[in-house]
Amino acid sequence: MNSQLEALIALQDLDLLIREVSDPARAGQEASMGFTLDNVEKLEHTRQRLTQQIDQKLLQTYDKIRRRFARVVVPLDGAVCMGCFMTLPTGSIAKNPSPTTIENCENCGRILYRI
Repeated sequence: MNSQLEALIALQDLDLLIREVSDPARAGQEASMGFTLDNVEKLEHTRQRLTQQIDQKLLQTYDKIRRRFARVVVPLDGAVCMGCFMTLPTGSIAKNPSPTTIENCENCGRILYRI
């Protein structure tokens, strides 16, 4: 897998965690179960360091898609995007045979990786 793609997946996981921790209702549920949700600043700092490893154009694309969807980077199972569950056109699949290629779903725009 491409190192940029691995960094994007890690960034997505961090963003989801930060969103979950920042949600007051969710934080209350977690606290009632005994989980402490401090160090949001540490998560933000880690996110900042991670974004420096990602190409700026790719990061801008990620941030743009993140405004629409919680999950930006999704697997491509065969020819099916696991974000919108639509089959990609056969021409699109044939032109990007490498698993290290970063591509977008032609239907929803999410960033895809092959499994």
